[in-house]
Amino acid sequence: MKHVVSIEDLDNKRIMGLLKRASELLPIAKGEKKSDILKGKILSTCFFEASTRTRLSFESAMQRLGGSCIGFADPSATSHLKGETLSDAIRMVAGYSDAVVLRHPREGAAKLASEVSEVPIINGGDGAGQHPTQTLLDLFTIKEEIGKLENLKVGMLGDLRYGRTVHSLSQALDRFNTKLYFISPESLAMPEYVTDELTGEWSTHQNLENILSELDVLYVTRIQKERFPDVEDYKRVAGAYRINSELLNNAKPKMRILHPLPRVDEISTDIDNTKHAAYFRQAFNGVPVRMALLEQLIRGKK
Repeated sequence: MKHVVSIEDLDNKRIMGLLKRASELLPIAKGEKKSDILKGKILSTCFFEASTRTRLSFESAMQRLGGSCIGFADPSATSHLKGETLSDAIRMVAGYSDAVVLRHPREGAAKLASEVSEVPIINGGDGAGQHPTQTLLDLFTIKEEIGKLENLKVGMLGDLRYGRTVHSLSQALDRFNTKLYFISPESLAMPEYVTDELTGEWSTHQNLENILSELDVLYVTRIQKERFPDVEDYKRVAGAYRINSELLNNAKPKMRILHPLPRVDEISTDIDNTKHAAYFRQAFNGVPVRMALLEQLIRGKK
């Protein structure tokens, strides 16, 4: 495993190994134990697009393992504005570090970076494409909350067209005999290039209430204004779904709600302290999962 550009770069054995290792690293992730596993190693975080959870959890993960971080969160402060190409920027940054996390608004940017880098490239999100490390922490969260990954019924709600997290997660869950329910406005349906690759059972819906009682997991995404080429198209679908405590009266007692965050108004705050809300635990889980991935990529640990 040299680079992680897509969830397809990881087979099931590798995924399960990473999840197991993430569980072992939890005490270090929580600061209960110290580690110098990656002492002397450097991670570059190159974020050409806004990020809070992904960038900070990678930096936390690296530092919890004894390593250090360099990088940027504002491309306007780099040579990007001078016309430097992504390829040149990656070649330069790779020379300064042992691994690179890249977030970029252009789909395919991480693949391009992987073709020119001498050190591992980790895709931290490329436009509306993939977000494989989010998928890993989503799988870890589901396993921690539900107790298994196999034979579940998972609903994905909201912006399925532009939401890169659900693209990667659908492909991953499909390997575990998951029944997938895609719930969205018609204009934000899951792209065919994702559904064409699915081998298991899936269905499309516009109404959540009709199927909520069947679900083990509800994965909610916000309607992403920044992805819409036309703001009028955004206005037509903004606020299409809102999850509140009254709606959850029809849910299974052990059903869990996940969200990659940030949320806008698609999940009411009155759900935050209920047994269904797993999204803040999900956000924390990015640290141990990314610790496990960095350890494997940088140390070559099997």
